Amino acid sequence: MMWRTTAFLLTLSVAVPGQAQERVRAPRVPDNLEVPAGHKAFLITHASGTQNYVCMPSGGGVTWAFHGPQATLFNEKDEQLLTHYLSPNPDQGGALQATWRHSRDTSTVWAVAIASYAEPDYVNPGAIPWLLLRVTGVEYGPAWGDKMARTTFIQRVNTDGGRAPASGCSTTADIGARAMVPYTTQYVFYR
Repeated sequence: MMWRTTAFLLTLSVAVPGQAQERVRAPRVPDNLEVPAGHKAFLITHASGTQNYVCMPSGGGVTWAFHGPQATLFNEKDEQLLTHYLSPNPDQGGALQATWRHSRDTSTVWAVAIASYAEPDYVNPGAIPWLLLRVTGVEYGPAWGDKMARTTFIQRVNTDGGRAPASGCSTTADIGARAMVPYTTQYVFYR
């Protein structure tokens, strides 16, 4: 009888992680942000951070130029899971790309935006666009951490804030000015 109880508990412990992954349901997105068939959402996080801008020369004037994100991503229990920033992608000759690093095993993925959506039927006024990103680089953690290694696509959805400021970059005297604009979003990871 004891072996049956042990076998049942072992079956439960093996079945539960798979069931948890089955419950990850990505939010509805515009058609151009749909992930290709065959890829499944495995992680949804909520993020809080800043979209960073630098005032740069542009044509005959100046404009805010995007300088990268800086955010922390949390799970549904508000536990930190990932950090998000801009860094050189070793798989793309050191090109600066959006980066997500797992906070525990330090596995890392880089991605580039392949589609965006900014229409008000999905995107809040004053919010940065929603994105579909394709993974272009992967790095395992030093102890072969692989929590992010199978990621293929990432969606940025349900954005709030983050747009470049409307002021502070209007004359050449403003060149070099920096703005760190708060934003929140959800990131949906697919494999």
